[in-house]
Amino acid sequence: MALKSSNKVDTNTYEIEVTIESEVFADACKKAYLKDRKNIQLPGFRKGKATQGMIEKMYGEAVFFEDALDIVYPEAVSSAIEEAGLKVVDAPFDLEVPVMSKAEGVEMKMKVTTYPEVKLGDYKGLKATKLPTDATEEDVDNELKQMQERNSRLIDVTDRAAEMGDTATIDFEGFVDGVAFEGGKGENYPLELGSGSFIPGFEEQVAGHNVDEEFDVNVTFPEEYAAELAGKAAVFKCKIHEIKAKELPELDDEFAKDVSEFDTLDEVKEDIKKQVSEKKEHDAKADLENQLLEQVVENMEVEIPECMFANRTNEMVQEYAYRLQMQGLDLNTYLQYMGQDMDTFKASFKEGAEKQVKVSVALAAIMDAENIEVTDEEIDAEIAKIAEQYGMEAEQIKNAIPAEQISEDIKRNKAVDLIVDSAVIE
Repeated sequence: MALKSSNKVDTNTYEIEVTIESEVFADACKKAYLKDRKNIQLPGFRKGKATQGMIEKMYGEAVFFEDALDIVYPEAVSSAIEEAGLKVVDAPFDLEVPVMSKAEGVEMKMKVTTYPEVKLGDYKGLKATKLPTDATEEDVDNELKQMQERNSRLIDVTDRAAEMGDTATIDFEGFVDGVAFEGGKGENYPLELGSGSFIPGFEEQVAGHNVDEEFDVNVTFPEEYAAELAGKAAVFKCKIHEIKAKELPELDDEFAKDVSEFDTLDEVKEDIKKQVSEKKEHDAKADLENQLLEQVVENMEVEIPECMFANRTNEMVQEYAYRLQMQGLDLNTYLQYMGQDMDTFKASFKEGAEKQVKVSVALAAIMDAENIEVTDEEIDAEIAKIAEQYGMEAEQIKNAIPAEQISEDIKRNKAVDLIVDSAVIE
């Protein structure tokens, strides 16, 4: 098996010719016979007992050619691509097989899509603005409010009407044109007024009513709602059974002791300030890298094959499906629940996939241009870091993640650091 020729015929497209020796193909025909003979019966022979020669005489020499080609094709094409020095990003296409026989062997002609050629533009000395990382008093106050919310309690309200922020336990039944619709009925439903969990305008109309009061709520379904109700006016018959108000704890030292390992509220504030600053620093770093990488992508010249975008989109869908599986859901059930079909769901990943591929191509080009290398010590250090992060042994990480993948990740990070370190930051 050998490469006969390799010629560039278009952008990111090569045509290769591959030959398979007659002896190799004849041996593949024998393997195909041994695999298929149990299913073949000839007159005068028990099923599975007919010889290869008899079967070929009865059905023609080419009877096992298709299965034989399937046997030798993967290795033949892989070897030819390697010999041609091509980095292929998708399955071969436009396959032609002008010669195929046990006497002459096989000659194949096909096209392959290759990794794109990149002409880098500027990637050093770029300009970007870094977001502020200091925690403000407003940041601290907002986090304290959230802590208050998380530690609040609900108390019964009997002396006033429901207000926004209260939780009202209600019965409701919805009607369109005087007819009740499916899914529009609930009993003893605890609705937090102002949460936005019901149709726009619904919760505001529950506010102002008292316990045991019956009333109508008039709303119009949003245009993006389920097709049978989208844009339609509806009337909900409602009754309030119970109203509960949210009681927030006082922000004092006792609160600090209850919700943290600290003794005073001032200590809690300092800890919040530290955590907010760390998060802002992390977010600012990510934002800065994104600004610079967008410029690198804009500055390079490249034609990326569509199959690379499609492949990354499919990978992202599979990754999402895997995360759902970890939660006990399958993707099809999730899509039914969300009212989406696979094409629409997949399309939602397209923009992100294209951005990731472009960034990956740009960084790979920089890694080559800068001859970025990785040492064994750096790989071992990264493995140790991952092992500590997940509470695993280093050997487990080595068995789970190929060293080549870890090496590529380190190179990629080095390329990003090079871009950031050389940038002019405002």
